[in-house]
Amino acid sequence: MKLPDLFDFCPRCGTQRASSPANPFHCATCGHTQYFNPAVAVAALLLRPDNCVLLLRRAKDPGKGKLGLPGGFVDVGETAEDALRREIREEVNLEVSSLEFLCTLPNEYHYKDVTYPVLDLFFVARVSSITGAAALDGVASFLWQEASRVDFNEMAFRSNAEALRYFCGRR
Repeated sequence: MKLPDLFDFCPRCGTQRASSPANPFHCATCGHTQYFNPAVAVAALLLRPDNCVLLLRRAKDPGKGKLGLPGGFVDVGETAEDALRREIREEVNLEVSSLEFLCTLPNEYHYKDVTYPVLDLFFVARVSSITGAAALDGVASFLWQEASRVDFNEMAFRSNAEALRYFCGRR
């Protein structure tokens, strides 16, 4: 179910929606307009010193058991860079030594029967040491692999596979 489909009533005045779901939702009674913009997420092509990329085996849905890049949603008041550093610490206990913007890609996040639009911001990140790396929050396991050898069919999110392809083509 897409996000606009959940709005049967105006979130401001409670009037029932008069027509089919739309983006934006517009209430004819009070004039309130509700936009359904994408959430912002970040992910890293995290490279260790030998240029192998870190892949996470997801412990939770969506994509449980599939591969993903380290990252997650940006919290209110956080920069994309700070969010990515936080997510990498939370997921694999590593500290990023450098970040370089790579690209943005649209994505969809399916959670509890709702499909959320997402804009993914991808960065190339480096760590100077992998000492202390561990599978933590939402991570079943992890592996380091040459980016050009990743099986894109194993990726949990299409945007992650596209970012890896773009990175490989850029090199």
